[in-house]
Amino acid sequence: MAKPSTFGNMVLSLSLICLVCAALLGFVYSVTKGPIAETELKKVNSAIASVVPEFDNVPSEEVMEIGDSQVYPATKEGHITGYAVRVKSSGFGGPLQMMVGFTPEGAVYNTSIISHSETPGLGAKITDESIKPRAQIKGKNPEVNNITVSKDGGEIDAITASTITSRAFLKGVSMAYEVFKQAKALVPVEQPASTENTDDNGQE
Repeated sequence: MAKPSTFGNMVLSLSLICLVCAALLGFVYSVTKGPIAETELKKVNSAIASVVPEFDNVPSEEVMEIGDSQVYPATKEGHITGYAVRVKSSGFGGPLQMMVGFTPEGAVYNTSIISHSETPGLGAKITDESIKPRAQIKGKNPEVNNITVSKDGGEIDAITASTITSRAFLKGVSMAYEVFKQAKALVPVEQPASTENTDDNGQE
């Protein structure tokens, strides 16, 4: 005759199931965390390479954390060539992760969309480097240019029927510029050594 179920047996069974599930989740995480991190690093390195001038260092190994953003200084022969800034803006469909590259003088060199949740065929067009907001932002310095959409009195044309996404993108660029200014203060542009003649006492 089968023994009747008891509350204790049910608790024990549920506990065992939870332990097994936890062990499986831990195993899956340990197996996948390496490949996931590697994929993310490749995505970051690709974005950096596309938004700053030529460099010979490994910017992702020199990352600076400023607030919720990351800054990747690019250098060549020891001199700063640009700064790649990773920021997160809020798009129409959710977070808009982007990388914005600046020249040492503060002009936007290029931009890259890392991830987004925008509407296909509309806001998702922001991934196209030739789309108006991304094409028109190049060379603009947020310090001197009005980098808002023309509907708001700015210099940049919005994506047709996707003004919210366009605003989110431009807000991201503005956010990145503020982070860039902080990073530049930490990693100033190196000036070439003076070539003027000096006397034996080191006086000009």
